[in-house]
Amino acid sequence: MKFWTKEAKIGLTGIVAIALLVCGVNFLKGINLFKSGVAYYVEFENIAGLVTSSPVYANGFGVGIVRDIKYDYEHSGNIVVEIDLDSDMKLPQGTTAELESDMLGTVKMNLILPSKSARFHAAGDTLSGSVNAGMLGAAANLMPKIESMLPKLDSILGSLNSLLADQALTNTLHNTEQITANLQVTTKELNSLLKNDLPAITTNLNTVTSNFVTISDNLKDINYVATIEKVNATLDGVKKFTDELQSTNGTVGMLLQDKTLYNNLTRTAGNAATLLDDVKSHPKRYVHFSIFGRKDN
Repeated sequence: MKFWTKEAKIGLTGIVAIALLVCGVNFLKGINLFKSGVAYYVEFENIAGLVTSSPVYANGFGVGIVRDIKYDYEHSGNIVVEIDLDSDMKLPQGTTAELESDMLGTVKMNLILPSKSARFHAAGDTLSGSVNAGMLGAAANLMPKIESMLPKLDSILGSLNSLLADQALTNTLHNTEQITANLQVTTKELNSLLKNDLPAITTNLNTVTSNFVTISDNLKDINYVATIEKVNATLDGVKKFTDELQSTNGTVGMLLQDKTLYNNLTRTAGNAATLLDDVKSHPKRYVHFSIFGRKDN
Protein backbone atom coordinates (compact mmCIF):
# COMPACT_ATOMS: atom_id res chain seq x y z
CA MET A 1 0.00 0.00 0.00
CA LYS A 2 1.44 3.30 -1.05
CA PHE A 3 1.52 6.20 1.54
CA TRP A 4 1.65 9.07 -0.99
CA THR A 5 -1.66 8.37 -2.55
CA LYS A 6 -3.61 10.92 -4.55
CA GLU A 7 -5.93 11.62 -1.61
CA ALA A 8 -2.96 12.19 0.74
CA LYS A 9 -1.38 14.64 -1.65
CA ILE A 10 -4.65 16.59 -1.97
CA GLY A 11 -5.06 16.72 1.79
CA LEU A 12 -1.50 17.86 2.34
CA THR A 13 -1.88 20.56 -0.32
CA GLY A 14 -5.05 21.80 1.38
CA ILE A 15 -3.33 22.00 4.77
CA VAL A 16 -0.42 23.93 3.30
CA ALA A 17 -2.84 26.28 1.51
CA ILE A 18 -4.78 26.94 4.74
CA ALA A 19 -1.53 27.58 6.63
CA LEU A 20 -0.37 29.99 3.95
CA LEU A 21 -3.76 31.70 4.00
CA VAL A 22 -3.59 32.14 7.79
CA CYS A 23 -0.05 33.46 7.57
CA GLY A 24 -1.01 35.85 4.77
CA VAL A 25 -4.04 37.21 6.62
CA ASN A 26 -2.00 37.73 9.79
CA PHE A 27 0.78 39.31 7.76
CA LEU A 28 -1.70 41.75 6.26
CA LYS A 29 -2.89 42.51 9.78
CA GLY A 30 0.69 43.15 10.85
CA ILE A 31 0.93 40.00 12.98
CA ASN A 32 4.15 38.06 12.67
CA LEU A 33 3.43 34.44 13.64
CA PHE A 34 7.12 33.59 13.65
CA LYS A 35 8.09 36.30 16.08
CA SER A 36 7.49 35.87 19.77
CA GLY A 37 5.87 38.73 21.68
CA VAL A 38 4.64 39.70 25.14
CA ALA A 39 0.95 40.32 25.77
CA TYR A 40 -0.39 43.23 27.87
CA TYR A 41 -3.92 44.49 28.41
CA VAL A 42 -5.24 48.03 28.36
CA GLU A 43 -8.62 49.19 29.70
CA PHE A 44 -10.52 51.96 27.92
CA GLU A 45 -13.92 53.56 28.37
CA ASN A 46 -13.98 54.45 24.68
CA ILE A 47 -11.67 53.07 22.01
CA ALA A 48 -12.60 55.82 19.46
CA GLY A 49 -12.67 53.41 16.51
CA LEU A 50 -9.57 51.36 17.36
CA VAL A 51 -9.44 48.10 15.38
CA THR A 52 -7.45 44.89 15.58
CA SER A 53 -3.94 45.03 14.11
CA SER A 54 -3.68 48.79 14.75
CA PRO A 55 -0.07 49.78 15.48
CA VAL A 56 1.25 50.46 18.96
CA TYR A 57 3.96 53.11 19.38
CA ALA A 58 6.36 54.08 22.13
CA ASN A 59 8.08 57.45 21.68
CA GLY A 60 7.01 57.42 18.04
CA PHE A 61 8.51 53.97 17.31
CA GLY A 62 6.37 50.95 16.47
CA VAL A 63 6.76 48.34 19.22
CA GLY A 64 3.72 46.13 18.65
CA ILE A 65 0.15 45.76 17.43
CA VAL A 66 -3.37 45.40 18.79
CA ARG A 67 -4.09 41.69 18.84
CA ASP A 68 -7.62 41.58 20.20
CA ILE A 69 -10.41 43.84 21.49
CA LYS A 70 -13.05 42.60 23.96
CA TYR A 71 -15.90 44.24 25.77
CA ASP A 72 -15.87 43.65 29.53
CA TYR A 73 -19.42 42.58 30.26
CA GLU A 74 -18.72 42.11 33.93
CA HIS A 75 -17.68 45.76 34.34
CA SER A 76 -19.99 47.81 32.16
CA GLY A 77 -18.30 50.64 30.28
CA ASN A 78 -14.87 48.99 30.10
CA ILE A 79 -13.25 47.74 26.92
CA VAL A 80 -10.17 45.54 27.22
CA VAL A 81 -7.61 45.75 24.45
CA GLU A 82 -4.93 43.08 24.15
CA ILE A 83 -1.65 44.34 22.72
CA ASP A 84 1.26 42.26 21.56
CA LEU A 85 4.64 43.95 22.12
CA ASP A 86 8.15 42.97 21.16
CA SER A 87 9.67 40.55 23.65
CA ASP A 88 12.50 43.00 24.33
CA MET A 89 10.08 45.80 25.21
CA LYS A 90 9.79 46.43 28.96
CA LEU A 91 7.10 48.69 30.39
CA PRO A 92 8.07 50.68 33.51
CA GLN A 93 5.58 50.92 36.35
CA GLY A 94 3.17 53.80 35.70
CA THR A 95 3.03 53.28 31.92
CA THR A 96 -0.29 54.34 30.35
CA ALA A 97 -1.77 54.05 26.88
CA GLU A 98 -3.31 56.82 24.84
CA LEU A 99 -5.40 56.62 21.67
CA GLU A 100 -4.85 59.31 19.05
CA SER A 101 -6.67 59.93 15.77
CA ASP A 102 -5.06 61.54 12.74
CA MET A 103 -6.73 63.69 10.08
CA LEU A 104 -7.72 60.61 8.06
CA GLY A 105 -9.45 59.01 11.03
CA THR A 106 -6.85 56.29 11.60
CA VAL A 107 -6.52 55.46 15.30
CA LYS A 108 -3.20 54.46 16.81
CA MET A 109 -2.09 53.66 20.34
CA ASN A 110 0.77 55.50 22.03
CA LEU A 111 2.43 54.15 25.15
CA ILE A 112 3.27 56.92 27.61
CA LEU A 113 6.39 55.77 29.44
CA PRO A 114 7.40 57.40 32.74
CA SER A 115 10.81 59.05 32.75
CA LYS A 116 12.06 57.45 35.94
CA SER A 117 10.99 54.05 37.28
CA ALA A 118 13.05 51.18 38.67
CA ARG A 119 10.22 48.62 38.50
CA PHE A 120 8.58 47.11 35.40
CA HIS A 121 5.23 45.56 34.53
CA ALA A 122 5.07 41.82 34.20
CA ALA A 123 3.69 40.18 31.07
CA GLY A 124 -0.13 40.09 31.17
CA ASP A 125 -0.50 43.19 33.39
CA THR A 126 -3.35 45.60 32.75
CA LEU A 127 -2.64 49.26 31.91
CA SER A 128 -4.98 52.24 32.06
CA GLY A 129 -5.88 53.95 28.81
CA SER A 130 -7.30 57.28 27.70
CA VAL A 131 -8.34 58.98 24.46
CA ASN A 132 -6.55 61.99 23.01
CA ALA A 133 -8.86 63.48 20.42
CA GLY A 134 -5.98 65.41 18.81
CA MET A 135 -6.74 68.08 16.24
CA LEU A 136 -10.20 66.71 15.51
CA GLY A 137 -11.06 66.81 19.19
CA ALA A 138 -9.77 70.35 19.51
CA ALA A 139 -11.87 71.33 16.50
CA ALA A 140 -14.90 69.65 18.07
CA ASN A 141 -14.32 71.59 21.30
CA LEU A 142 -14.19 74.79 19.30
CA MET A 143 -17.53 74.18 17.58
CA PRO A 144 -19.70 75.50 20.48
CA LYS A 145 -17.63 78.66 20.62
CA ILE A 146 -17.90 79.07 16.85
CA GLU A 147 -21.66 78.56 17.01
CA SER A 148 -21.95 81.24 19.69
CA MET A 149 -19.91 83.59 17.51
CA LEU A 150 -22.06 83.12 14.39
CA PRO A 151 -24.69 85.76 15.35
CA LYS A 152 -21.95 88.27 16.08
CA LEU A 153 -20.23 87.35 12.82
CA ASP A 154 -23.50 87.87 10.94
CA SER A 155 -23.89 91.29 12.58
CA ILE A 156 -20.31 92.20 11.68
CA LEU A 157 -20.86 91.16 8.06
CA GLY A 158 -24.05 93.24 7.95
CA SER A 159 -22.20 96.28 9.27
CA LEU A 160 -19.40 95.66 6.79
CA ASN A 161 -21.87 95.53 3.90
CA SER A 162 -23.45 98.80 5.08
CA LEU A 163 -20.03 100.38 5.28
CA LEU A 164 -19.08 99.21 1.79
CA ALA A 165 -22.38 100.55 0.41
CA ASP A 166 -21.84 103.98 1.99
CA GLN A 167 -21.09 106.73 -0.52
CA ALA A 168 -18.72 108.34 1.94
CA LEU A 169 -16.38 105.37 1.61
CA THR A 170 -16.39 105.77 -2.17
CA ASN A 171 -15.58 109.46 -1.81
CA THR A 172 -12.84 108.65 0.64
CA LEU A 173 -11.30 106.17 -1.76
CA HIS A 174 -11.54 108.74 -4.56
CA ASN A 175 -9.84 111.34 -2.37
CA THR A 176 -7.20 108.79 -1.49
CA GLU A 177 -6.51 108.26 -5.19
CA GLN A 178 -6.15 112.02 -5.67
CA ILE A 179 -3.84 112.26 -2.67
CA THR A 180 -1.78 109.42 -4.08
CA ALA A 181 -1.54 111.19 -7.43
CA ASN A 182 -0.48 114.42 -5.70
CA LEU A 183 2.12 112.51 -3.72
CA GLN A 184 3.51 111.10 -6.94
CA VAL A 185 3.77 114.60 -8.43
CA THR A 186 5.38 115.91 -5.23
CA THR A 187 7.81 113.02 -5.25
CA LYS A 188 8.82 113.80 -8.83
CA GLU A 189 9.34 117.47 -7.98
CA LEU A 190 11.34 116.53 -4.91
CA ASN A 191 13.49 114.20 -6.98
CA SER A 192 14.04 117.01 -9.49
CA LEU A 193 14.97 119.37 -6.66
CA LEU A 194 17.41 116.91 -5.21
CA LYS A 195 18.89 116.22 -8.62
CA ASN A 196 19.13 119.76 -10.07
CA ASP A 197 18.78 122.48 -7.42
CA LEU A 198 20.40 120.81 -4.46
CA PRO A 199 23.90 120.67 -6.06
CA ALA A 200 23.70 124.43 -6.80
CA ILE A 201 22.57 125.15 -3.23
CA THR A 202 25.40 123.01 -1.95
CA THR A 203 27.88 124.93 -4.11
CA ASN A 204 26.57 128.27 -2.78
CA LEU A 205 26.82 127.01 0.78
CA ASN A 206 30.38 125.94 0.12
CA THR A 207 31.13 129.44 -1.24
CA VAL A 208 29.54 131.10 1.80
CA THR A 209 31.52 128.81 4.05
CA SER A 210 34.72 129.74 2.23
CA ASN A 211 33.88 133.45 2.67
CA PHE A 212 33.31 132.91 6.37
CA VAL A 213 36.66 131.21 6.57
CA THR A 214 38.30 134.16 4.79
CA ILE A 215 36.57 136.68 7.10
CA SER A 216 37.66 134.62 10.08
CA ASP A 217 41.22 134.66 8.84
CA ASN A 218 41.04 138.45 8.34
CA LEU A 219 39.64 138.89 11.83
CA LYS A 220 42.60 136.99 13.17
CA ASP A 221 44.97 139.56 11.60
CA ILE A 222 43.27 142.58 13.28
CA ASN A 223 45.24 144.17 16.16
CA TYR A 224 42.40 144.29 18.67
CA VAL A 225 44.58 145.85 21.38
CA ALA A 226 45.49 148.89 19.25
CA THR A 227 41.91 149.27 18.05
CA ILE A 228 40.58 149.19 21.59
CA GLU A 229 43.19 151.75 22.67
CA LYS A 230 42.06 154.11 19.85
CA VAL A 231 38.45 153.66 20.86
CA ASN A 232 39.34 154.42 24.48
CA ALA A 233 41.24 157.56 23.42
CA THR A 234 38.25 158.73 21.39
CA LEU A 235 35.92 158.11 24.33
CA ASP A 236 38.30 160.06 26.58
CA GLY A 237 38.21 163.01 24.18
CA VAL A 238 34.42 162.92 24.07
CA LYS A 239 34.35 162.81 27.88
CA LYS A 240 36.69 165.81 28.12
CA PHE A 241 34.54 167.78 25.68
CA THR A 242 31.43 166.90 27.66
CA ASP A 243 33.11 167.90 30.92
CA GLU A 244 34.16 171.21 29.36
CA LEU A 245 30.59 171.88 28.27
CA GLN A 246 29.38 171.24 31.79
CA SER A 247 32.22 173.27 33.43
CA THR A 248 31.94 177.09 33.90
CA ASN A 249 35.67 177.49 33.66
CA GLY A 250 36.07 176.36 30.09
CA THR A 251 35.57 178.62 27.11
CA VAL A 252 32.75 176.65 25.64
CA GLY A 253 31.16 176.18 29.06
CA MET A 254 31.31 179.90 29.75
CA LEU A 255 29.71 180.68 26.41
CA LEU A 256 26.94 178.15 26.93
CA GLN A 257 26.29 178.94 30.59
CA ASP A 258 26.73 182.76 30.60
CA LYS A 259 23.19 184.27 30.83
CA THR A 260 24.42 187.77 29.98
CA LEU A 261 25.80 186.58 26.65
CA TYR A 262 22.54 184.79 26.01
CA ASN A 263 20.53 187.95 26.78
CA ASN A 264 22.78 190.12 24.64
CA LEU A 265 22.50 187.71 21.74
CA THR A 266 18.74 187.63 22.15
CA ARG A 267 18.57 191.46 22.29
CA THR A 268 20.82 191.76 19.23
CA ALA A 269 18.65 189.28 17.30
CA GLY A 270 15.57 191.34 18.25
CA ASN A 271 17.16 194.63 17.11
CA ALA A 272 18.23 193.00 13.85
CA ALA A 273 14.69 191.83 13.24
CA THR A 274 13.30 195.35 13.97
CA LEU A 275 15.88 196.87 11.63
CA LEU A 276 14.93 194.48 8.84
CA ASP A 277 11.26 195.31 9.29
CA ASP A 278 12.03 199.09 9.13
CA VAL A 279 14.15 198.54 6.00
CA LYS A 280 11.29 196.74 4.37
CA SER A 281 8.85 199.49 5.38
CA HIS A 282 11.03 202.57 4.49
CA PRO A 283 13.71 201.47 2.10
CA LYS A 284 14.33 205.07 0.94
CA ARG A 285 15.68 205.97 4.32
CA TYR A 286 18.53 203.57 3.84
CA VAL A 287 19.02 203.38 0.05
CA HIS A 288 19.24 206.52 -2.16
CA PHE A 289 19.47 205.97 -5.88
CA SER A 290 18.66 208.51 -8.56
CA ILE A 291 19.73 209.04 -12.14
CA PHE A 292 19.56 212.88 -11.92
CA GLY A 293 21.22 213.24 -8.62
CA ARG A 294 20.23 213.33 -5.02
CA LYS A 295 16.96 214.88 -4.06
CA ASP A 296 16.35 215.91 -0.52
CA ASN A 297 13.13 214.95 1.11
